[in-house]
Amino acid sequence: MTTAHSGDGAGLGDAQSHFGIEAAGEPAHPGRYVNVDSINPVEFVPGLGFRPVLGDGAMVNFVSFEPGTEAPKHVHEEEQIVIVLDGEFTFDLDGDVRVMRRGDVCVIPAWVPHGAWTTDSSCLEADVFCPPRQSLLKLAEAQQAEAAGSGIVAGDGES
Repeated sequence: MTTAHSGDGAGLGDAQSHFGIEAAGEPAHPGRYVNVDSINPVEFVPGLGFRPVLGDGAMVNFVSFEPGTEAPKHVHEEEQIVIVLDGEFTFDLDGDVRVMRRGDVCVIPAWVPHGAWTTDSSCLEADVFCPPRQSLLKLAEAQQAEAAGSGIVAGDGES
């Protein structure tokens, strides 16, 4: 494991600056907890379930692929980071095609063509978007409003 401070004094960072508690601004609102399993997935394509979690400047979309499912090749203006959480799928990053498994990460700059598919296995992955993915905003906002209307935060584990 690499430590954040090297022996020559040229540190990579330090705990005090990373974990500081002195605020340089005001919080926009309180934070919240979300239990992803309690979010009802929405399928834009059969077998491809989306469960987005929206922050102020970023979004995480938890995506489940059933066996034999394809997310067609596409492009978008948001930067995307794909993190495989379980299972495997084949990913096409602008012609660079690889099988991705748990722990694999792919970084996709804006406007780079990409797509993915499963064969005989399923896959659970998380897509991080910055800024939030425009095509998922209405879905994420509707899910937040539904959770707020029920008196619980989306997936906070209470019933």
